Amino acid sequence: MNARLEIAMQHWSYVAPLLQPARNEQEYADLVEALDAALDAGGADQAHPLARLADYLGELVAEYEAKDEMPPAATGAEALRYLMQRDNLRQSGLPELGSQGVVSELLSGRRDFNARQAKAMAERFGISAALFL
Repeated sequence: MNARLEIAMQHWSYVAPLLQPARNEQEYADLVEALDAALDAGGADQAHPLARLADYLGELVAEYEAKDEMPPAATGAEALRYLMQRDNLRQSGLPELGSQGVVSELLSGRRDFNARQAKAMAERFGISAALFL
């Protein structure tokens, strides 16, 4: 067996996560950290051996950022549904809004977001609270 391939196989469990598209915010943050490290280690120079890795990581980061752009939402409920789907969240994963019943009412539009809830969602998702009000 090729010695380089054998070494790659030994380290695959560490390398593989860096070569996959991010599915959530944590994986995205890990990709950004890896990209920064590759660039700092010389990958910014196209002649450096890490340049191809830095390019690939940059493409994965850009892909996630493009996917992560929230489409225009007419209501706070639509925005919340989008964010929940994007981050694979259930109603029980939003305790800062209240009970599951409250979350259900917010999602259905039967209840409006109050200022506290809008602020909590803005802080959690890093977006403007005005989106929910």
